[in-house]
Amino acid sequence: MVRTSSHDAIVIGAGAAGMMVAAQAGQRGKSVLLVDHNAQAGRKILISGGGRCNFTNIHTAPDRFLSDNPHFAKSALSRYTPRDFLDLVEAHGIAWHEKTLGQLFCDGSAVQVVDLLMEECRKGSVDFALGTSVGELDHADGEFRVMLDGRAVSAPALVLATGGPSIPKLGATSFAYDVARRFGLSIVQPRPALVPFTLGADEALFRELSGVSTEVEVRWSRAKFREAALFTHRGLSGPAMLQISSYWQHRTPIVVDFLPREPRDWLVTAKHDASRQSLRRVVAERLPERLADALLERIGLTGELGALADKDLRRVEETLRGWAFTPNGTEGFAKAEVTAGGIATAGLSSQTMEARATPGLYAIGEAVDVTGWLGGYNFQWAWASGYAAGLALAKRAATS
Repeated sequence: MVRTSSHDAIVIGAGAAGMMVAAQAGQRGKSVLLVDHNAQAGRKILISGGGRCNFTNIHTAPDRFLSDNPHFAKSALSRYTPRDFLDLVEAHGIAWHEKTLGQLFCDGSAVQVVDLLMEECRKGSVDFALGTSVGELDHADGEFRVMLDGRAVSAPALVLATGGPSIPKLGATSFAYDVARRFGLSIVQPRPALVPFTLGADEALFRELSGVSTEVEVRWSRAKFREAALFTHRGLSGPAMLQISSYWQHRTPIVVDFLPREPRDWLVTAKHDASRQSLRRVVAERLPERLADALLERIGLTGELGALADKDLRRVEETLRGWAFTPNGTEGFAKAEVTAGGIATAGLSSQTMEARATPGLYAIGEAVDVTGWLGGYNFQWAWASGYAAGLALAKRAATS
């Protein structure tokens, strides 16, 4: 006979959202077991932000998240803000700094954020089962029963916090989706997000620019981002491309403005100011030389500005402002920072993150169909959704 140990809640996934929900419920007096098949908690946190963890963004707002229901994230985000997490960071004595676009990073190391979360869990007397595989999972008589490496544990609440399949080398799987389906929750088709693009053979010229970076404005449909783009040996990367990749649909073009800082008719103005300058020199003053050469080679126009008609210079400018790339794909889940799609919000409460049809089942963080922009937004969703579920667990356990 297998002996069963009981808890108020079992949290599967010791990442950002999982540790947050465990700490919140534990500190409110609930018995929480935090489970992960990795032997180390927070592995994705450790590699984030170049090892310094971009732990939130001060510009967090619901319109910076993608979801089939754009209103779903509003409740959790309003109840746990970037300032709330920053207060926690400062309470732990972690030095931080703001980089571009509201991104907040540790001065030291992402290890500090993992240590913070582990300490918060310890304050809540959270039990850990790291390096532990989840086996059979059942639900009957209001209790979830989970087999962990041959031993059984049970609780009236189960939290899915295992994220999506992005970065499988860190152990990412579709576990949360499989469990959610078993309990009647729908899944919005998962896809790689915040991921580099790949280019086909017809654009091999640009793959030869590997390592070249420049500021651009990139557009797809109504979405647009103005940040750096990076050419790689496989295609396009950099913050601008990662951002637009979350919106992009396969086999459609993205449009790149290589001159986001320049006023209209700048080439015609340059011609009138210095007619003997070459077109190449003028463009190379605004773009990396290798990139300027590649673009002008494709356009097929050279010579001194004074020898070129204004209409031809305007054509060059418009081409540089609206360069269309049609990626043949992305680098997939292996290189995606996050997963878009996931457990459909229609089956969850935006207040508590609890499944409407299965009381006691919760889904939080990246496992849910809520995906933030690059720059700390996904961590803020992890903190906010974990906090919302943690409060709900405390109240639910108290009244069960």
